[in-house]
Amino acid sequence: MSKVKVGLIGTGHMGLYHVNVSTGLTEECDVIGIYDNDPARGSEISNRFGVKSYDNYEKLMDDVDAVIIAVPTVLHYEVAKAALNKKKHVLVEKPMTETVDQARELVDLAKKQNLILQVGHVERFNGAVLELGKVVEKPFLIESRRLAPFSPRISDVGVVLDLMIHDLDIIINLVGSKIKSVCAHGQRVFSKHEDVAVANLIFENGTVATLTSSRVTQSKIRRLNISQEKAYIVLDFNAQDIDIHRQASSASHMTKEEMRYKQESFVEKIYIHKDNPLKQEHQHFFKCIKGEQKPIVANEDDIHTLQYAHTILKQIHEQI
Repeated sequence: MSKVKVGLIGTGHMGLYHVNVSTGLTEECDVIGIYDNDPARGSEISNRFGVKSYDNYEKLMDDVDAVIIAVPTVLHYEVAKAALNKKKHVLVEKPMTETVDQARELVDLAKKQNLILQVGHVERFNGAVLELGKVVEKPFLIESRRLAPFSPRISDVGVVLDLMIHDLDIIINLVGSKIKSVCAHGQRVFSKHEDVAVANLIFENGTVATLTSSRVTQSKIRRLNISQEKAYIVLDFNAQDIDIHRQASSASHMTKEEMRYKQESFVEKIYIHKDNPLKQEHQHFFKCIKGEQKPIVANEDDIHTLQYAHTILKQIHEQI
């Protein structure tokens, strides 16, 4: 196929971003239509972007090759399963599903139908993350901080499945080793779910990772710090930047008056090709459908990430 016929299901906060990106990729896809369970919202988006609004998402599925699903998490399984049963390729926002069993069922169904099932971990397509694998080698300590102000728009999941899962996905795939142990803590602040979470992971290869996530912090911070033998790597997700700190030499100088300590170090700035990560996510999805690329992360790895997210959640929910 020269273009993928795509439909978008869910046009809320994240869904609107998907509509905006996909309608701009005129060489890769044809946006056949959208669906939102709020007819007024569907009509508004339809008029704004010049696309058809459907009154039933299954009717939309009948007219397309693929769907992009950005509905609340509780509906991911139902809508994605309906699409796969109609033999449509699926890009579903993270987390893939509410439960691991639901995720495994979708993965098995996609494999049986020979369909692409992609999870919307948009940070995978951040330019800095794409370069990260080229500079990381045998890390012994990884620290992630993903903090944001409170927003009432996400009420169906807590901070682990909302924010922390991004860093969990990146770190698991970066380390490339099984997790040996997990220790997690968290608390509620403004919602019925955990709003703050900290998780410590120990990998079988010895790597230690600490993940801190908050959606009640009065500043937006997205950073990943990696310590390895000859470098300290700092990734800023917002700026799509990577700085590598290296120590050149150090010496102490004694005088009669004082002892002075001198340290020489330098910082490398890695060139990053900066593009819209969501745009790159869509393009990758369409190229996978057309057989031009293979998924950058296997569905089994998506399941593992969700499993560990639920391990973290279980420990937190036993405390709060």
